[in-house]
Amino acid sequence: MDGLEFAKGISDIILTKKGYDIKILDLKNISSVADYFLICSAGSDIQVKAIADEVDKVLRKNGIKCMMKEGYDSLNWVLMDYFDVVVHIFKEDARSFYNLEKLWADAPSITIEDPDNIPAE
Repeated sequence: MDGLEFAKGISDIILTKKGYDIKILDLKNISSVADYFLICSAGSDIQVKAIADEVDKVLRKNGIKCMMKEGYDSLNWVLMDYFDVVVHIFKEDARSFYNLEKLWADAPSITIEDPDNIPAE
């Protein structure tokens, strides 16, 4: 599985816990930090933790361990490093403050839509 497929799989996990405003930034040609940043929002500390715990649980069940986790103390921004994909789970206000999308504005991005919240035409 390539990094983009992996990031999209993580997006599916995030959607099960009602994470929203999911974006995947393609950093392959911009930085050596990671191939992709996956960024999502959550409405509360509890939701940030629930999303992070679910991502960790599902990936561990599939034999994929997180290299590093940060932010569990404050739950404003949890970072989970899966080497090629770094997952950023933000509370809304922290996401606005740090604005990673602006910082990495040169990176092509993909917006992941929640199929349950797409309005009918």
